[in-house]
Amino acid sequence: MKLFLENPLFLILCFSLHGFFCAETDTITSSFSIIDPDFVVSNGNLFKLGFFTPENTTNRYLAIYYVVSENSTVWIANRENPLTNTSGRVTISDNGNLVLINGQNETIWSTNATSAPANTTAQILDTGNLVLRDVSTGNVIWDTFSHPSNIFMPSMRLYENRSLSSWKSPSDPGVGNFTSTIEALYIPQVMTRRNGQKHYRSGPWNGNLFIGIKEMYLAPADGFRVENDSRDVYFTSPPLQFLTKTELDYRSGSLTQTLWDERNDRWEVTWGSIVNECDIYGMCGPFGICNPTNSSICSCLGGFEPVNRDEWGNRNWTSGCTRRTELQCDRESRNGDDVFLRMPFVKVPDFAQPFPARREDECRAVCLRNCSCLAYSHDENIGCMFWNETLIDTQQFNGVGPDVYIRLAASELDNNNDNRRLVIIIPVVAGVAFLSVCIFIAWCWMKKRKSDKMKDQNALETLHSDSTAIVLKDESEKVNIEELPLFTFKTLADATNQFHEDNMLGKGGFGHVYKGTLANGKQVAVKRLSANSGQGGAEFRNEAVVISKVQHRNLVKLLGCCVEREEKMLVYEYMPNKSLDVCLFDPTHSLHKTLDWSKRFSIIEGIGRGLLYLHMDSRLKIIHRDLKPSNVLLDGNWNPKISDFGMARIFGFNQDQANTAKVVGTYGYMAPEYAIDGRFSEKSDVYSFGVLMLEIVSGKQNTHYYNQEWSLSLLGYAWRLWNEGNSIAFADQTIANADYEAEIVRCIHIALLCVQEFPNDRPTVQTVVSMLNHETDDLPLPEQPVAEKWDRSHVGSTQPSNKNGYSNNDLTITVLDGR
Repeated sequence: MKLFLENPLFLILCFSLHGFFCAETDTITSSFSIIDPDFVVSNGNLFKLGFFTPENTTNRYLAIYYVVSENSTVWIANRENPLTNTSGRVTISDNGNLVLINGQNETIWSTNATSAPANTTAQILDTGNLVLRDVSTGNVIWDTFSHPSNIFMPSMRLYENRSLSSWKSPSDPGVGNFTSTIEALYIPQVMTRRNGQKHYRSGPWNGNLFIGIKEMYLAPADGFRVENDSRDVYFTSPPLQFLTKTELDYRSGSLTQTLWDERNDRWEVTWGSIVNECDIYGMCGPFGICNPTNSSICSCLGGFEPVNRDEWGNRNWTSGCTRRTELQCDRESRNGDDVFLRMPFVKVPDFAQPFPARREDECRAVCLRNCSCLAYSHDENIGCMFWNETLIDTQQFNGVGPDVYIRLAASELDNNNDNRRLVIIIPVVAGVAFLSVCIFIAWCWMKKRKSDKMKDQNALETLHSDSTAIVLKDESEKVNIEELPLFTFKTLADATNQFHEDNMLGKGGFGHVYKGTLANGKQVAVKRLSANSGQGGAEFRNEAVVISKVQHRNLVKLLGCCVEREEKMLVYEYMPNKSLDVCLFDPTHSLHKTLDWSKRFSIIEGIGRGLLYLHMDSRLKIIHRDLKPSNVLLDGNWNPKISDFGMARIFGFNQDQANTAKVVGTYGYMAPEYAIDGRFSEKSDVYSFGVLMLEIVSGKQNTHYYNQEWSLSLLGYAWRLWNEGNSIAFADQTIANADYEAEIVRCIHIALLCVQEFPNDRPTVQTVVSMLNHETDDLPLPEQPVAEKWDRSHVGSTQPSNKNGYSNNDLTITVLDGR
């Protein structure tokens, strides 16, 4: 004390150095700041918060780095705004935020904690986390672990809405090309993206490990786990007794785990997410599989062949593979049931859709009944995993990993199990016979060419005189379609500019839809069934037959079709406002803002009238079975038109329900009795209509919505708010107007009546339309809808999913759109 009182020079010197040479501290306060090159150090002398300069630059950054390795930063504050000199100062501002200030007293960086009280401190912890605390309560109001840089640290929580981001280069720590986070739309998995595109995938989390990381089968997971809290799903690991970090590499996008080697004073690599080409996402394209031990790393899954053999010969596999033999599921003329080819020890494909089941044979039965199911797998903790759209990012492992069962036509396994096409050998014929055949073929070709030319000329003359005329082709005897006009392939190819992608309106499981302009200027929509699709032939015939027999202002109008060679196409009237899902679920789309409540209610009414016609007023009783937003088209006046009758079934008027062994349609819109038992009726369409109404009111998609606060699906969320008398909170904010509140709440009430679990509890479409038109004033109380969303609370569990209280009804929403 005497030294301080009698030697003011020492006191001034000590305070000018901010106490750094006097006493080390881990905290910055309103009265204590640091100036470059000062720093604060954590209590256990593990981490420093100070100033840092990367290699090959003079720029300065505020960073957290290891005491034992000061060039190894774990977090940087001013990544995008470097200091150009050593004038930087870190302090607590008047509003309680931690700020970095340059020599001109300009704020270079701030915590920007909007709720920050005036009296705060910033402390560097032994975990490497920098926390901003409220002195009065001790609560953390901001921390670096919630704003990660390029490093994942033990005890950090990496949420879905937070991501690691790589550096631009070793001399520039700004945000680079790669990001990595946990993605948990269905089953949680780590996903790394390059400029927004998928680059690496860990595979699903099963409660113990990521099943797409083969090293996790061979070594303990070191406490890595995926859990959830009231906010979201997150990935974390516990604090460790040794120094370790996981860095997102700026060059390769690899997540590289390193361990500090005290003996040699260096970081040792213990694991990397990308070690060969097969770890790159989708290296072999759709329906391809990657094996790094093969000379040609890519091959097609069993039953598939390359889309473009020339590209594959040049080691360009991105086009992927296509099915060799059409699946038998739901075909009218079946040559045997579909079978499953077992592929052992693989990294399962992306887009796995879970369903709780204890045994593999349960998965097989469910998949076999759903014609949209392309493959399945089983994990003891996850249960079933299904794939409905594509099989991509599949990798062959060696001795570890689950089995995947690929759906194939039975004939694929009958051909010596070698998954090759049967090669038909043509006998050598006599020269005279061969010459005769050639002459005959040439004669037929010339005759056909002359006939087609005359037909197209006559058709063009007709088109100029009749705007509704179409070009006919005399092949009606090949397809059982009653009196349905046929276009030639050439006419539709010319109308769509050879099916140019600029004219593509959309695509689905069975092909693409193109905008076309006929020779007379009439605009049409051409639905082209993919020639390589393993499905769709029966759906094409079914849709053509059904829709050719019905006409209504709320059903899309079929103008004709094309059946030529391997081509199958349907030609519809063109809908300028596209499909309902485009306008409803994409807030950035130009049409979204025009979708006010009056248009939404008009769309609901129109869909109801269309369904009423199908169920009661047409000459046939038709059950649609696949009613969803993408199958509702909107004309220029926003009139809804129900489309896509490929799954529809015709009923007799005295028939109430039917059963099917092949469940088709889209999970999330299927009624429970249909998805589980295969029973469908007009009440199945009512259920889909109820889901559709809730989506139109909320602007949210059932299959992509999950309320984290209450752990509810869209249906459960709607019912809870209705039950609490707060239904208006469910509505899209853009339409939640007091003027429309009564009508909106009534629609939600009617929709909840439609999505009740038991068919007998649901109203008929006729009753629904009456309710919408206020012809029925008193509405009954709805029962709580069946649980529909895969409960993500099990993501941190290591128990089999059947022990978590799931019911089979979870199936209705755990799967992505199948078409």
